[in-house]
Amino acid sequence: MATFLYKLGRLAFRRRHFVALIWVALLTLAGVGAASAPAAGTTSFSIPGTEAQKAFDLLEQRFPGAGADGATGRIVFKAPEGQKMTDADNKATVDRTVKELGDGSEVVSVTDPFTTHAVSKDGTVAYTSVKYKLPGMELADTTRDALETAGDEARATGLTVDVGGDALQAGAEPGAVGEVIGLAIAAVVLVVTLGSLVAAGLPLLTAIIGVGIGVSTITALANALDLGDTTSTLALMIGLAVGIDYALFIVSRYRGELADGRDREEAAGRATGTAGSAVVFAGLTVVIALAGLSVVGVPMLTKMGLAAAGTVVVAVLIALTMIPALLGYAGRKIRPAGEKRGKRDKSDAAEKSSQVPAKPGMGTRWASFVIRRPAAVLLLGVVGLGAIAVPATQLELGLPDDGSQPTSTTQRRAYDLLSEGFGPGFNGPLMIVVDAKNSDDPKTAATAVTDGVKGLKDVVTVTPAAFNKTGDTATITVIPGSKPSSVQTEDLVHAIRGAGADVKADTGAEVLVTGTTAMNIDFSQKLNDALIPYLGLVVGLAFLLLIVVFRSILVPLKAALGFLLSVLAALGAVVAVFQWGWLSGLIGVEQTGPIMSMMPIFMVGVVFGLAMDYEVFLVTRMREAYVHGESPGQAVVTGFRHSARVVAAAAVIMMAVFGGFISSSESMIKMIGFGLAIAVFFDAFVVRMAIVPAVLALLGKKAWWLPKWLDRALPNVDVEGEGLRTLDDDKRRDDGHADGDRELVGV
Repeated sequence: MATFLYKLGRLAFRRRHFVALIWVALLTLAGVGAASAPAAGTTSFSIPGTEAQKAFDLLEQRFPGAGADGATGRIVFKAPEGQKMTDADNKATVDRTVKELGDGSEVVSVTDPFTTHAVSKDGTVAYTSVKYKLPGMELADTTRDALETAGDEARATGLTVDVGGDALQAGAEPGAVGEVIGLAIAAVVLVVTLGSLVAAGLPLLTAIIGVGIGVSTITALANALDLGDTTSTLALMIGLAVGIDYALFIVSRYRGELADGRDREEAAGRATGTAGSAVVFAGLTVVIALAGLSVVGVPMLTKMGLAAAGTVVVAVLIALTMIPALLGYAGRKIRPAGEKRGKRDKSDAAEKSSQVPAKPGMGTRWASFVIRRPAAVLLLGVVGLGAIAVPATQLELGLPDDGSQPTSTTQRRAYDLLSEGFGPGFNGPLMIVVDAKNSDDPKTAATAVTDGVKGLKDVVTVTPAAFNKTGDTATITVIPGSKPSSVQTEDLVHAIRGAGADVKADTGAEVLVTGTTAMNIDFSQKLNDALIPYLGLVVGLAFLLLIVVFRSILVPLKAALGFLLSVLAALGAVVAVFQWGWLSGLIGVEQTGPIMSMMPIFMVGVVFGLAMDYEVFLVTRMREAYVHGESPGQAVVTGFRHSARVVAAAAVIMMAVFGGFISSSESMIKMIGFGLAIAVFFDAFVVRMAIVPAVLALLGKKAWWLPKWLDRALPNVDVEGEGLRTLDDDKRRDDGHADGDRELVGV
């Protein structure tokens, strides 16, 4: 591996014009494809294999033209103090609004609140529902604008008017300002770490090119592969982070090779052969973790994971080829490690370094401290992360709705008005689908369902059954007494499904529960069921990969356990901030509530891959020192001397990139950005920088133990660059023969 990448790095350095041209051509091709691609089609959310999805599919089949997957909107009206919505003037205003909404080309139907009993008992609140032909993501901007402005006339008359529903959903917008700030922080860290603007600019440039290719490709394929906005958001998030980090490691190693006296082409080859090997295996762990999301069985997660994994592959390939090429262009503008401006003469630098002993860096001093007190550091790190992980035991899962929007939004105000006028459960109605195709008496079966549901706890309203044209399928709407994300509503869904089994036994009709609330419950359950198999698959594959890399059993085991500790602590922090509200004002969390259902499995996948990045970059340098003859303790110090500064910089950069998404107005993006940023902090600075060296110091030589039979069976991937030492020996022998030949010629 190291020898192949060494040759690749030298080739890219020499043929830099060709390499740069290839990547620019790929970026241009992807950009043209994205610009000319048709607009993305449906991005409807589906959960195959769940009861809610089965009922949803049945509705589309049995109620053709009803737009089962179409968006819905609600305009909520509230009368001024002392008035009622049923007053003549207010009623006339609402009638005009309803008529205006019905003129839209994408509108299926608009309800009249005064004929559908959509007025609160005290008469102060009323709402009209709008049904559209298309999902919210596909609605034309003019349709969405018409919904938002439909209440302007009513507001002018003194009514309070707010709009809600998924028709306003226009896609998740990342925090653009936050991302700019994140990139600015990354640039500053790169300048401090690499010592020059040119060296700092290379990782930023290559990361932007890689993300540009990845995101443009996703955009170009969005229509054909049914990719949503969150797909490109995750690819952008992960691609920027790993793209900068992978390039940083290779450029940093390049400067170290220059400091050892190698010429620039040789240094580029060496950097690619050593740090590049670590980049390949670190990238593989991230790809395994992201692609492994496919096992969950949710199409949206599968597409997000595969798209982000593809962007990581591009980042790895760019780091291995374009970075050496750009190093060739940079020439002497990138100085050797430790060399200051104006001190380019190597002989002067070498003379000065021989006169003044090198001062140990912070990484060296920290590693020396840890190996002197490994037990105390290990205990403090484990107990600290364990304490932060405690809130994770109170984790409540759900999916964000209008109730999780900031209070400044019209969606949130509409949500609150409906809760005020009709009760908290009104924002999460349940839809019961009665499939009576195999029943002798469909109407009797539907009546049995209606009567049974009325007797259940936490039920406020049950509407009469509405049959389709063929009379074999009915829908019944149930309004719970509790809000959509509450445990009581979840219990009600399970109770209805339990009662449905008795109805089927008595009448032959199948009872299914769907609706947004039921979808959320089924989605959370599906993710919970998939978490352990997914964790086993991803950790198992990465464990085998790390055994090959480190040729050890205990080091990969320690890496996996450390990851579990950091991800649990990160989940604990997410619960404390987004569910409990601790310090929520600092990051703009206006509304606490359940944690997004996909957050645990999503964090496991993404954080595991990133955690293994730091493990590979830090520990491969330790193993390299150990293989080359240093004691286990000294190898830890050597690894920190060469890698700790760069790993710390990479972690800060990744935190800055992820942290930029915290400024997003979308609660899902904000939560993901915070969760990933805090997880990187815990894993890089507590697990990898403290717990890992402490464990290695306690284990000593046992850390690198591998059964002989397994050692013989494993392929030798040479991450430490042992093959490059063989090349050195061969060169020295060749130089020796050449010198001898010259002496003979001279004689």
